[in-house]
Amino acid sequence: MARDRSCAGAAASGPGSVAAAVPGPREGALAFVESPVQLLNVLEWAHNHPAPGTASPLTLVVLPPHDPMTRGQLRRMAELARDEGITVRWEEARDGVAGAAKSVLSLARRLRRATTLVIGDPFSRYVQLLLALTPSRAERRVTVVDDGTATMEFVAQLARGERFVRWHRKGSRGGVRGLLFAPVSRRARRRLTPGPDGSHRVEVFSSMPVEVPENVIVTANEFAWTRARFGPPRLTKGADLVGTSLVETGVVDVERYLEAVAGLARAYGATRYFAHRRESSEKLAQVSAATGLEIVRPDLPLELVARRGPVGRTILSFPSTVVHTLPLALAGTAVTVAVCDIDPAWLTRTASPRAHGFLTDVTGKARGAHRLPPTPQQST
Repeated sequence: MARDRSCAGAAASGPGSVAAAVPGPREGALAFVESPVQLLNVLEWAHNHPAPGTASPLTLVVLPPHDPMTRGQLRRMAELARDEGITVRWEEARDGVAGAAKSVLSLARRLRRATTLVIGDPFSRYVQLLLALTPSRAERRVTVVDDGTATMEFVAQLARGERFVRWHRKGSRGGVRGLLFAPVSRRARRRLTPGPDGSHRVEVFSSMPVEVPENVIVTANEFAWTRARFGPPRLTKGADLVGTSLVETGVVDVERYLEAVAGLARAYGATRYFAHRRESSEKLAQVSAATGLEIVRPDLPLELVARRGPVGRTILSFPSTVVHTLPLALAGTAVTVAVCDIDPAWLTRTASPRAHGFLTDVTGKARGAHRLPPTPQQST
């Protein structure tokens, strides 16, 4: 496993020799994102890999889903990207087969010419299709930026040579559609597998605790752009609680979740509930009625919202991405990030057998977060 904290872009040459022009990682870079968190991490990657000169050669392609909360956050993040001098393309690739085909055709030339491909979600079938259609070139680098805790599972599956399957999905075959898509997925996985001689370079730019396969470059995402761009925040006296979409993904029972949120709010004096962008309005109404918490729908990823402030001196969370990212984004402040484990009794009968082990791993590897004792509901 290689560790890379630099961004050298040209081969050194001795006296009298001719230097070979080796593209830097941001020269001719093409990035694909489908969520606000992915877009944030592309901005962090761009900050970590500064472009030569004053112009940015990075083109950012936004592939928005249909839900309005995600689209709104993506539009706000796209504005920040443009402020950083990055070219942004908004592609409605999910408007059926015709929309996907139109987007692929419009991007074909850029895909052929790109020296670096930056992707936020290697599990995405659309991204896998783009990777499969990209011609293989020895000098091309593929970079995977964080898509939250899913990066941990992606890296583990890549190391084991397994088919890419999201951790919360029950089963691994994906039905008939999965079988039909399998050849594309295998080709994409080859694009994400580094060559043993270093000819095909793969980078993982991550704030997650990942152990990656041999020959993969790991670059630490320390949220330097976020800290430089925003804050430090004003701190409030109370605690804030971070919501999760584990109910929406079918992992946690809604009644158990409401009991756990109410227990945390009482125990730690929480006053606000920062909703996950995928949480349903119906569930949020239940949270408000059961706890009295003020429901906040952030218009940006929580790392930026917390950094701008105001934010509580304690941020409470269930196992999720933020228990890894918030300690980095809020470094140098007096904010404490605390994580509450998911009790096995909270899981639904349809939850993936891997769910509890994965969530426990997320908590156990959170270096900058404090682990909370069991809530009253957990200890009874």
